[in-house]
Amino acid sequence: MPDTLLREASPARAGDLDAIVIGAGFAGMYQLHLLRDRLGLKVRVLEQGGGVGGTWYWNRYPGARCDSESHSYCYSFSEELYKEWEWTERYPEQPEILRYLNWVADRLDLKRDIRFDTRVTACTYDAAANLWRVTTEAGETLTATYLIAAVGCLSTANVPKIPGLEDFQGRWYHTGQWPHEGVDFSGSRVGQIGTGSTGIQAVPVIAEQAQHLTVFQRTANYSVPARNGPLSEEFKAWVRDNYADIRATMLETPNGHPFRILERSCWDVTDEERKRIYEAAWEKGGLQFRANFRDLLMDKAANDTAADFLKAKIREIVKDPETAAKLADIDHPYAAKRPPIDTNYFETYNRPNVSLVDVRSNPIERITPTGLRLRDGTEHPLDIIVFATGFDAMTGPLLRLNVTGRDGLALGDAWAEGPRTYLGLQVVGFPNFFTITGPGSPSVLCNMPICIEQHADWIADCIAHLRAKGIARMEPDPAAVERWVTHVNEAANATLLPQAGHSWYLGANVPGKPRVFMPYAGGMGRYRRLCAEVAEKGYEGFRLEAREAATA
Repeated sequence: MPDTLLREASPARAGDLDAIVIGAGFAGMYQLHLLRDRLGLKVRVLEQGGGVGGTWYWNRYPGARCDSESHSYCYSFSEELYKEWEWTERYPEQPEILRYLNWVADRLDLKRDIRFDTRVTACTYDAAANLWRVTTEAGETLTATYLIAAVGCLSTANVPKIPGLEDFQGRWYHTGQWPHEGVDFSGSRVGQIGTGSTGIQAVPVIAEQAQHLTVFQRTANYSVPARNGPLSEEFKAWVRDNYADIRATMLETPNGHPFRILERSCWDVTDEERKRIYEAAWEKGGLQFRANFRDLLMDKAANDTAADFLKAKIREIVKDPETAAKLADIDHPYAAKRPPIDTNYFETYNRPNVSLVDVRSNPIERITPTGLRLRDGTEHPLDIIVFATGFDAMTGPLLRLNVTGRDGLALGDAWAEGPRTYLGLQVVGFPNFFTITGPGSPSVLCNMPICIEQHADWIADCIAHLRAKGIARMEPDPAAVERWVTHVNEAANATLLPQAGHSWYLGANVPGKPRVFMPYAGGMGRYRRLCAEVAEKGYEGFRLEAREAATA
């Protein structure tokens, strides 16, 4: 990478704030704490929702719960906070996670600097003043030296443009924009579109209430039982007593989870022993299923052993052979897409009020006033439609902010052929604009709180460095971005991840979106070390513009 470039910049005029943070989920809350309480900066968080929580404020769909274990899906920067809160379940539900985030916000007195019910409509860089001007839907403009997007990777709902939706006489909902008062499915004919992680969580709960549930499946998916349940007092005590070891494990492992991927190869064991290992992992449940062999995401033949085991489980559980065949007709390697975990998902298809429709071979043609019609003319009468169709992931939430950088460059234009960042943290042409868990970082391939803390820590340390050294502006060097984008592609191509052609990791769920593998697949531990090295070398790969001596 080239040496850091130092150039003279015009004196910066003071803005209303030192920093504006957009979003009050895990990321925005922690970034506020760091900038305000550790650095003493004047900070405002702007949040579209009516409270803290980010994805957990909006995602209240039936069955919504975390797929990381509760003792890892929380802040770990503070041993005191970590030990004070007590989780009730192995995989907490949305209401418990939201209670936790409100507790943290109150514990750290964060809400006084968060403006709720405030939607950002534009963010514009003023080069002459070296300030970001952030406009809200109410017409107010705030200014700050630093702009930090903490909008999350999965916060822009993807409602498919199916003809006829506006004429539907029933009710329809997207899982990412669920009514806070809930939805009553009693006596209703419900159609759910989508069988990703969210859909797999929702199906069993909706089926318990609905008169009939029809699941419209485009892409069949693997899933491993969560084996969720209440936490024992012994386990809670173990978590409190082993805080340091748990955190160290999460910081070092590729996916930020509190377990390590075993060093053995799939081929180090006999077929019989491998099956016993998979059976034990199935009974234990959870995401640790993929940690039994080091080569499951590197070697297609090794992956096939896990995939075949899981497909056999589907056929064993689902009693109707035709339905089982549709559910097991999976076209991608195991864990090449986000690997769901579930509670009675496949078992739900044994209920008499649940049916499965394959819309890959027979696509949805249109939504009618009374239901849904397939290409072959088959009509499905429906009272309620649930879109479990995911999000415009990673780039969508950022592009929705209408960010305009230097010389009128819109972020959408800069990313017209796919996102290009340096370390997933900054974009060329957008000085002093930082993205937390942006494209080009591990983000969605990991346990999110671990990624978030690393990014927010790095950004806070960086801003402290800029202020201490009298540096007015910071943005990536284009050559460093080129090298990073190349490295991100190489890391992805060293795995089986790009083989899942319909993955939202590639943007494939959004029509017209560039097909680019967005997250960094090199592992969280490796990424953390790379970011640390960049900082230790004076933020190598970034262009730093110094203030004039008189204003330094």
